[in-house]
Amino acid sequence: MWLDLLILAAGLTLLVLGGDALVRGASDLARRMGVAPVIVGLTVVAFGTSTPELVVNVAAALRGSTEIGFGNVVGSNVANIGLILGVSALITPLAIHRTLVVREIPMMLLACGVAITLGWQGPGGASGAGFGRSDGVILLLLFSVFLYYTFADALRQRHDAFLDAVAPQEGPGPLAPPVRAIATMVLLMTGGLALLIAGGEFAVRGATGFARGIGVAEAVIGLTIVAVGTSLPEFATSALAAYRGQSDVAVGNIVGSNIYNMLFIWGISVTIAPSPVPAGGMVDLIVMTAFSLLLVPLVLTQNRLSRAEGALILAGYVGYIGWLVVR
Repeated sequence: MWLDLLILAAGLTLLVLGGDALVRGASDLARRMGVAPVIVGLTVVAFGTSTPELVVNVAAALRGSTEIGFGNVVGSNVANIGLILGVSALITPLAIHRTLVVREIPMMLLACGVAITLGWQGPGGASGAGFGRSDGVILLLLFSVFLYYTFADALRQRHDAFLDAVAPQEGPGPLAPPVRAIATMVLLMTGGLALLIAGGEFAVRGATGFARGIGVAEAVIGLTIVAVGTSLPEFATSALAAYRGQSDVAVGNIVGSNIYNMLFIWGISVTIAPSPVPAGGMVDLIVMTAFSLLLVPLVLTQNRLSRAEGALILAGYVGYIGWLVVR
């Protein structure tokens, strides 16, 4: 049990270091290339910090442990909003970029609605709740649409600014400083992602071992320990971004991760191995959707998430975890 706690501590340390490096590199790269930080948060940062979820789910699908994959995706999405966004807002009130309000948050809600609909109908529309391979293809197609308009927007934003950044100037060696600077930023991001992946692995192993040591049920581990563990990269990244006043990266990371988790990671998982919805799983899908819906009235009022609203979301998450344990 003590060894598990040491592994958990090592994982948390790597997550903090990796999150700091990733935020610094991504933010600097966005400024250098003229890409809005919210786009970087939605893509590079969000996909990178969701790598532990992808690894866990692919491994679970290949082993036929589909309930672990289901709990990991749904639990991670609930934790991203309830725990991570709540804590980030407590650190500093978060300004919500207009792009998130009019496009990405609705896309996240669409992903939740599609998941409930597909899961409720059962594989291929058959009786019994579950996801079939055709459902996985539908989720992946929706994810490709999300990628298309996100990267198209990024290309439009960065075109002129990037040309100015790399344009030759008078004097010797005009391109060296920008190239070196961009290489440093990419190295920071790559190193940060590597630390996050390693930290997530250590944290999940340590937390899972500790939970089993004190007799926590396996079903609860999937939705809580594993889900929160694989969300620790998002936690480290968004909390550090909030602390540094980079709200676009903090919020974009959460919304982008939730879209990525549900459409890409779960799409890949059920394409590999069709999955029934575990007992009580439909309720968990509805809870995930409810947390996503909770953001709409909060951000529409003033396009920001206050500390009081962050505390409200966090309290809701604590209540959900308590209900899971009782269930």
